Amino acid sequence: MPLPVPLAAPLAAPLAAPLAAPLAALAALALAAALLAPAPAWATACDVPAEVVSAARPLPATARALQRGSLRILILGSGSITGPGASGPDASWPARLQALLAARFPGRPVEVALRGGRGVSVHDHLALLRDGLNAETPALVLWQAGTVEAVRGLDPDDMGETMRQGLERIRRAGADIIILDQQYSRFLRANTNIEPYRDKLRLVAAAAGAPLFRRYDLMQHWVDSGALDLERTARGDRGAAMDRLNDCLAKALVELIGQGVAEAR
Repeated sequence: MPLPVPLAAPLAAPLAAPLAAPLAALAALALAAALLAPAPAWATACDVPAEVVSAARPLPATARALQRGSLRILILGSGSITGPGASGPDASWPARLQALLAARFPGRPVEVALRGGRGVSVHDHLALLRDGLNAETPALVLWQAGTVEAVRGLDPDDMGETMRQGLERIRRAGADIIILDQQYSRFLRANTNIEPYRDKLRLVAAAAGAPLFRRYDLMQHWVDSGALDLERTARGDRGAAMDRLNDCLAKALVELIGQGVAEAR
């Protein structure tokens, strides 16, 4: 980055004229490059149907944390929470969520901790939850569940009971909870009996009085509308589409959290 010219040291008259034209040309080139540069994937607006965020419930612990000046979030899940975005770690949906919440609530630091990974089931989450609640003392827990169980054909009732135990631990710790259901894909729909697991997550969320972030319905809406379809995106464009998907999911979550905070105040 060029050093600024001190205001007290103007250019001498003989040099000013020869330099003026090149500097003007460079400025014009820089402006043209900025205008023509591709916008980041998250610069694109996301279509979020109102019914997806209308399921908001009051988030009192989150509201209190923001009033005190900072917010800690614990995210439990499988592969989708730990993988970086296609263009880097800042493009993953947890990273975008952190950045967007910080913009939504300026002056209040937002910290996000992740527990989970590829192939991690809700049974594994119980031990991770215990450690995460003790180490992070979160005000809000996001629990993504149901994909690993559906792929492995595990008992949905057992999944529900395990989650009930985990949700009780979260309640005793004084944190809010948002449950995230599965990602939508044609492959998942064709190769698993997904509906019993979706039904169980709806029942678990309702029994706990927790909002359910309907990721499956939201992603299917984008696929059906032609707005965002990873499975039919050209290979060369898939990275940008993945970054956009992560950003759109994070934006929808921020709306759900923002409404929950507003309802708690």
